[in-house]
Amino acid sequence: MNVLELQDVVKQYRQHTAVDKVSFEVPKGAIFGLLGPNGAGKTSLIRIITTITRADEGQVFFEGEPLNVAHPMKIGYMPEERGLYKKMKVGEHLLYLARLKGLSKLMAREKIGMWLEKFEITDWWNKKVEELSKGMQQKIQFISTVVHEPSLLILDEPFSGLDPLNTNLIKDEIHRLKQLGTTILFSTHRMEQVEEICENIVLINKGKNVLQGKVNEIKESFKQNLYEVQLLDPPPANLGEYANIVLAREGLLRLKLSNGSDSNDLLRFLINKGVRIRAFREVLPSLNEIFIRQVEQ
Repeated sequence: MNVLELQDVVKQYRQHTAVDKVSFEVPKGAIFGLLGPNGAGKTSLIRIITTITRADEGQVFFEGEPLNVAHPMKIGYMPEERGLYKKMKVGEHLLYLARLKGLSKLMAREKIGMWLEKFEITDWWNKKVEELSKGMQQKIQFISTVVHEPSLLILDEPFSGLDPLNTNLIKDEIHRLKQLGTTILFSTHRMEQVEEICENIVLINKGKNVLQGKVNEIKESFKQNLYEVQLLDPPPANLGEYANIVLAREGLLRLKLSNGSDSNDLLRFLINKGVRIRAFREVLPSLNEIFIRQVEQ
């Protein structure tokens, strides 16, 4: 089942087409990456999904139903530009936002208390938001986004301002929520984070889909027959029959297979030549490399 489905969605602002017939599906329980350079149309898409604005053309389905004004109650959205009221106390602020999402005062207090205890910040209840560091505010924003237990969680640059320890804390919670069945739409410019936590992605550029699919399958489709070999002996003189050296550094060779050769041929050749091999691995392109290549094209 897909929690979210977009079909040929279009959004225009005056003479500018921000979203141009974008289609993709977000499976239930997935961590799904919504990627693209600045100005690609990601924010416009998120505003449509959260019903802040409407699509000019196309259709959006949420849990199998046409998107409507009731669905945002099942969505948690953490925007890149944080929206906390600086003068409010943390506890009051979280209660206010939880009540907006339909929780009773009693239930909101119970769930907020659970999250504050989980993050070991129960003593923050009476602190004003402006007294907190950016990273501390980030944790409060995260709690406000998940406290009503949304079925779709939209996170836009969720690790901005967090130190490594708190980044891991939020990552652990993202994975825990996924295990509980929450679907997560994750938007970021940090491709290494996408590789680490996302299973599927869609890449938007200039308002259009340019790439989508499972992360491992995308990386596989962009591979260039590159291998890294760590040798304990000098490479054989006739290595070029099987592969060309594109990088050599202190016993580490990066090789590109010659036409007609495969990795087994290369490995068998090296072994037959009596060369001692410490490590041998295929080099797949990073998502960052794929991102740059697709956007530049």
